[in-house]
Amino acid sequence: MKKAIGNAGLAAVISIGLLAAFPVIAWAAPVLPVGISIGSQSLAGMTAEEARSAVEQYVNGLAGQKVILNVDGQDVETTAGELGFHWSNTDAVDQAASQYAGGSLIRQYMVQKDLASAPVDLELDTEVDSAKVKAFVDTQCQAVTAQPQDATITRENGQFVITDSVAGKVVDAAATEAALNEALEGGLEEPVKVTAEVAEQQPAITTEALATIQDVLGTYTTDFSSSGAARSTNLAVGAAKINGHLLMPGEVLSGYECLQPFTTANGYKTAAAYENGQVVDSIGGGVCQLATTLYNASLEAEVEIVQRQNHSMIVTYVKPSRDAAIAGTYKDIKIKNNYSTPIYVEGYTEGRKLTFTIYGKETRPENRKVEYVSETLGSTSPGEPQLIVDNTLAPGAKVKVQSSHTGLRSRLWKVVTVDGVEQERTLLNKDTYNASKAIYRVGPALPADVPPDPNAAAPVETAPVETAPVTGVDGGPGVTQPAPTEAAPDPAPADPAPVQADPAPTEAAPDPAPVVTPVPEAAG
Repeated sequence: MKKAIGNAGLAAVISIGLLAAFPVIAWAAPVLPVGISIGSQSLAGMTAEEARSAVEQYVNGLAGQKVILNVDGQDVETTAGELGFHWSNTDAVDQAASQYAGGSLIRQYMVQKDLASAPVDLELDTEVDSAKVKAFVDTQCQAVTAQPQDATITRENGQFVITDSVAGKVVDAAATEAALNEALEGGLEEPVKVTAEVAEQQPAITTEALATIQDVLGTYTTDFSSSGAARSTNLAVGAAKINGHLLMPGEVLSGYECLQPFTTANGYKTAAAYENGQVVDSIGGGVCQLATTLYNASLEAEVEIVQRQNHSMIVTYVKPSRDAAIAGTYKDIKIKNNYSTPIYVEGYTEGRKLTFTIYGKETRPENRKVEYVSETLGSTSPGEPQLIVDNTLAPGAKVKVQSSHTGLRSRLWKVVTVDGVEQERTLLNKDTYNASKAIYRVGPALPADVPPDPNAAAPVETAPVETAPVTGVDGGPGVTQPAPTEAAPDPAPADPAPVQADPAPTEAAPDPAPVVTPVPEAAG
């Protein structure tokens, strides 16, 4: 006990002595002592917050220093601040304050003694901002470097014409950023000069790649000789919009994206289309024949079919299950280049025929043949015609609104033979086509007790009421709205009866669309 008291007394004496020797240190706030600096800036007498502020001010003062970036032999000037120059190890001050500031009298005394013999200069870490370096390279170095130029290909007079690709020179932003940070470690007392990392960049589409497009991979032609002028125009306009499309390996072509919008401003005219089993007038009517022809050319080329849907009613220009429909945004033809080389899509109309051809590099063996077999599984009769009494017509008059369509169930097989021997048979499509009744508008019947007037003029078929086309919904074909009539017809059957002149179109209507307002298949 006495020993403990003696030790306590000794500690008290030492403490009193230190208090007498270092009264300021004993009662001072927890500040950094003399001998602590960062980046040649003394932090003596500062709290941690004051020290951080002082360092930030110091770094900001360096941000205006000139930085010269040498890009392929040419100098491009900027400042450290524009490159996002900033202080990165901000926790260094807090760590120093925790280690050297405050504490007991003895600790403060020992820290002062240590710092007097070995001052501490904290490391100041700075760096530039990656995003700002990239932005500077992309905007300010464009005049020095050159972006690569893709090769292009067109088909003129039956021959391919290729414009050569050009390699570019681009600044490697990441490598240049690393060089800048390394240079800035030496300080910013003087302007900093850094050589940018420049690399050659090849274009995405090279001359060599396009030069492989030499062979016909698949071609298909459909006839539209029975089409009117408006529908024929739509086929020519649509073919031109798809013609010339280049697909690099893995790329996808969407028929809808190529053809839309279905408006008069985009070159389309009003022609027949199908909607919910009915014939309607539509801006762009007939373009489903484009989808069908492209689909069959793609089958022959054996490119990947990403999306294809059949019409809701049968068409006559291809066999069942070989058709493809476009309707709004929910029916489309999409093909994908599954070759290792580019393919080129050519489309045109000539002599009332529509042709699509897919060119590329043929790699399939000559002794391998592909055939597509359409198989009809069953049919459904359209039934008796639907008659709609129209009191605006003369008694006994009859006007055809829509032709009948037989319903079908069918499927499509892909058959591969090698040297004439079947190697594989793959089911591609299994489709159902709805039956649709013929529709007529008829005049009222003559009264049974009144004999016919022999002097009355014979009943004649009348032309349909003129209609006005409108733009469709969601970029789909526009449905023609019938002109209003003063006389109301007798109640019609459940299916609406749009007015349409004979002959009926040869394409089929869409299945019910997943939208509130139906959009017709662009058939005709």
